[in-house]
Amino acid sequence: MSAETRQRLTSGFGQKRSSFRDWRGQRPFWGGMLTLLAGIPIMYIPYQNFTLGSLTIRMSTTAGAGSLIIGVLLVVLGLTMWFQPQSRVFAGIAAILLSLVSLVVSNVGAFMIGFLLGLIGGALGVSWGPGKPVAKRGGGDEPEGADTTAKSASSPTYSSGSGPADRGPSGTAQDDLTVFGTAPSAGVDANHGNGRHRAG
Repeated sequence: MSAETRQRLTSGFGQKRSSFRDWRGQRPFWGGMLTLLAGIPIMYIPYQNFTLGSLTIRMSTTAGAGSLIIGVLLVVLGLTMWFQPQSRVFAGIAAILLSLVSLVVSNVGAFMIGFLLGLIGGALGVSWGPGKPVAKRGGGDEPEGADTTAKSASSPTYSSGSGPADRGPSGTAQDDLTVFGTAPSAGVDANHGNGRHRAG
């Protein structure tokens, strides 16, 4: 296989596959698929005849029209989940209710196959929610929601102590009092800050 053939496969089939993956991620795809598949046995089996040797068994009942209507509605609801994802909650609830009705109307939900598929597909349609787009961050940026004020508050600040304005009321340098991140407040003896005593 040459490089041109690989490039052609990547630009053709790979591009279609990528676009289908994006389309599938924007809607409850598997919920719609299972709901659509649930309608097929419900509307198909009651109208079929099974032959065992020379014996023919007819599966249709007096509610054959009801089975056809339920099956068609399930197929439509599955397509609704695909092409109208904003109506997914309504379509999912309707699919669950129709699957429950098919237990009575359509040969025990077409032998439980359509019933289970419709129940699971409707539940997936109701529970699905659109994902939030991930914000692209630069290499040096901090993650979103990082508390930068906590970092600045936790780091102690030191004063220079070089000028006379940095001296305390009794001549003690502020460096001695703020080196541990605390400073004497009003009413506290400046000579006994942080357990330090002034000699003399």
